[in-house]
Amino acid sequence: MKRRDFIKNASLTGVGLTVGNSLLNCAENSSEKTKKEMTITTNKSKNPIAICTWGFVNANAKAGEELSKGVKALDAAIAGVSVEEKNLKNTTVGKGGAPDREGNVTLDACVMDSNGDCGSVVCVENITNVAELARRVMTETPHVMLAGLGAEEFAYRQGLEKDNLLTEASKKAWKEWLKSPEYKPLINIENHDTIGMLCMDKDGDIAGACTTSGLSYKMKGRVGDSPIIGSGLFIDNAIGGAVATGMGEEIMKTVGSFLIVELMRNGMSPQKACEEAVNRITNKNDRYKDFQIAYIAMNTSGDVGSYCIHKGFTYMKYQNGVNKNVHSDYFIKS
Repeated sequence: MKRRDFIKNASLTGVGLTVGNSLLNCAENSSEKTKKEMTITTNKSKNPIAICTWGFVNANAKAGEELSKGVKALDAAIAGVSVEEKNLKNTTVGKGGAPDREGNVTLDACVMDSNGDCGSVVCVENITNVAELARRVMTETPHVMLAGLGAEEFAYRQGLEKDNLLTEASKKAWKEWLKSPEYKPLINIENHDTIGMLCMDKDGDIAGACTTSGLSYKMKGRVGDSPIIGSGLFIDNAIGGAVATGMGEEIMKTVGSFLIVELMRNGMSPQKACEEAVNRITNKNDRYKDFQIAYIAMNTSGDVGSYCIHKGFTYMKYQNGVNKNVHSDYFIKS
């Protein structure tokens, strides 16, 4: 046999062995992957859970009831937060929310689905259900975020109704504030500015929504953490989700909700992850006693955690037909 033919045949044999081994490895990996997927599918079914920031009893009950009917996680979350968006007595979310310093009510919201898709709207006037509008941005546009007039015009094209968000009660409070316009957030009152909600449906999928009118008498154009994916809300269906409430400027500096999910990815429980996210803020800002920050989180096992700076933050949890208010642990003990 000539040397050239020997080398050629040897090369072909090597290729054959390589291809054979590769195919064998692929078959083994495919088999292993199939086993893992079967395990995930087998363990995917969960007992539905809804949690939300603060004591929004009716909103969380609505989400929980929807989940109990078999509704998907994102649909339940949007149905839940819309209860507060329409609640005229709630001055921090939706219609009836406190205006900015110019007397204009502007709303922010975002949603995130279990598949990683998300949508957001900021500085929206004249539309009450901005969480639903954020969902439409996610599903009906190639974008993630729409702002101001563009978001409002899109809402009308989607069939959402125009509504005057400034109620007489909010207008009266704003005019009273104008007499001595001083801005200093009140712990657990003015920081009580958001409803953030996480839902796990019967299939074990997690989704969330976050909606707010922002801080009372904010500067015109101000946007906080609530509509910012990764700050006010973040979901990874393989790990869990988190939502935030409180002083949005501080939450954005650490991308708090994303941070919590990443900490859970690295083995932390939802509780420990929320604690670490708060610690990141208090370690870097010596003014932390002047504002409130609070987080809630849930992992794929249905474990829930919460932590805040100041005593007084509570969250709602709906599971097994029971909707209860839970007091969060807190950083400042004295």
